[in-house]
Amino acid sequence: MPEQLSKYPELTLKVLRSAGARCAEGAPQAILGRCPADRFCQLPGGEICVYGLDQAAAMSQITPADWGRLLPTLAQPAPPASQGLSASPLLTGGAGLLLGVALGLVLARWRRRR
Repeated sequence: MPEQLSKYPELTLKVLRSAGARCAEGAPQAILGRCPADRFCQLPGGEICVYGLDQAAAMSQITPADWGRLLPTLAQPAPPASQGLSASPLLTGGAGLLLGVALGLVLARWRRRR
């Protein structure tokens, strides 16, 4: 089950709840046992743990070696202003992932009602 890192974890939890996830409700944690209870969500298809930037070091699925490989890419100069924020692969990938999770939850909920 995935751990997610978000600059806005409360907003991420709100979006997940809006799609039917049970977040911070004390649901049993079968796989993500180290996830803080207030960051844990249970969905029909599994579990998810949403970490904020200040909690990144507590993540268990991303190792120090992973962070080490990521840091050089973050140290690169910012793109020119003409490219804007949408040119950032990290930003667009994260937004796409969040949108995909939300759409998947909505589709699963819709299929259950049929």
